[in-house]
Amino acid sequence: MLRMTTYVGFLRAINLGATRKFPKEAIVAATEAAGFSEVATHINTGNVRLGTRMRSRARIESALEQAYRHDRGFEVPTIVYTAAELRAIADDADRFAHGHDGKHYIWLLKDEPSASLRAELEGLSAGQERVRLSPRAVHLLLDGGYLDATLLKPIEKQIGVATNRNVTVVRALVQKWC
Repeated sequence: MLRMTTYVGFLRAINLGATRKFPKEAIVAATEAAGFSEVATHINTGNVRLGTRMRSRARIESALEQAYRHDRGFEVPTIVYTAAELRAIADDADRFAHGHDGKHYIWLLKDEPSASLRAELEGLSAGQERVRLSPRAVHLLLDGGYLDATLLKPIEKQIGVATNRNVTVVRALVQKWC
């Protein structure tokens, strides 16, 4: 019998404006209704821990997206990592930010970028903005403000389905759930 594995899911584009509300309690209820256990949320930005015996990330993401669409009436792209994968992203964040005192944001990716895209994205680094990649994450290190970053649009155009969190949230999730 397969043992239960902990996953961390990231919901994209929720709680933005009046029509995309998805409170934490509703996320928990919809996730449990989809058959997942050990469900918990962290802050109201779409971070959910769940347990399952399923091993296919694609099947887990699909089941969650169907449940969320059914519950909310709108699409909720969902990106799932094992606890070990998320811990590795946080470890990369610590390594990439060594000696950097600015802001650090992480796009969590549904799909791993190709080698050529990885090289292209990392090649965007310039001046006060640095780009580094983990297997399914893009790290953006800034000295200035997020909305002032010139690399946001070029990166977002190329990375596919993704959601963004600041490094503080990622580290808190690893400490709390991994």
